[in-house]
Amino acid sequence: MRFKILLGATLLAGIGGPFPARAEEKPKVETAIGKPVEIPYRLTDTQHVLVRVKINGKGPFNFIIDTGAPAFIMTEAVAKKVGAKSEKPWVTFDKVELEGGLVIPNPKGIATDMFQLKGMNAMGLAGCELHGVIGYNILAQYRIQYDFTATKLVWTPVKFEVPAPKRISKPEDKAEMSGQGGLELMGDLMAFLARFGGIKPNYDYRPRGFVGIELEEKAKDLIVKTVLADSPAAKAGLKVGDKILIAKGKPVDSADDLLNALSKLPVGTKVKLNVKSGEESREVTIELGKGL
Repeated sequence: MRFKILLGATLLAGIGGPFPARAEEKPKVETAIGKPVEIPYRLTDTQHVLVRVKINGKGPFNFIIDTGAPAFIMTEAVAKKVGAKSEKPWVTFDKVELEGGLVIPNPKGIATDMFQLKGMNAMGLAGCELHGVIGYNILAQYRIQYDFTATKLVWTPVKFEVPAPKRISKPEDKAEMSGQGGLELMGDLMAFLARFGGIKPNYDYRPRGFVGIELEEKAKDLIVKTVLADSPAAKAGLKVGDKILIAKGKPVDSADDLLNALSKLPVGTKVKLNVKSGEESREVTIELGKGL
């Protein structure tokens, strides 16, 4: 347990490469320029905030939100899979999509196999495979509201010109040239120790299933407020106004109950819900689909 805490605390320590300008050089943030977007998230086993991301229409991938990261960073395998274009030190894409409907056009990122993620993936510490982090050059474009009692983060676009990244060491510095200095050896070492000790990741990467409903709680009842068109819920016959009583054989009294019942189920899973509409009760079977 102590090892997990230390690793999580140093997730982004020691990353070389571009870093944001100092605080005193930051341009003034102006008023919001767009509508808020609700982004679903969950906490990993290491208590990092994780969201699902598509890049150039491919994915979804698991990305950690981290204000300590200098940029949008992904593994080299992901960069290759999505067809990222190299513009050293950056890689570029057509767009990045976050689950919930937020689209970021023409972003820049860095493709590198961070030793922190490599080690965590080798030992399965996060409980899922991690593909990268969302850092400053993306996060600075939004005002983000965190509420860990809710299931979504609220991202509001703001008018803010992100400062050009700066390096914190001289180009001839060996640590600079290697990107992360000698620390990148830690990822390989952790992967070796995992294999040597017979440790295997405790996850099989499968995208979380998608239902396609919005809920509200009324007088201790859980009511379907919205059913997205062509969603798994719509195809199964779930309707606005339905009261959800039972999910997976267990009573549900709140949105949190239903979320806990469905949050870790992969695409293709069939879930039975007992619902009530007026005086009529019925059973609905929903086959979870792909999000995003």
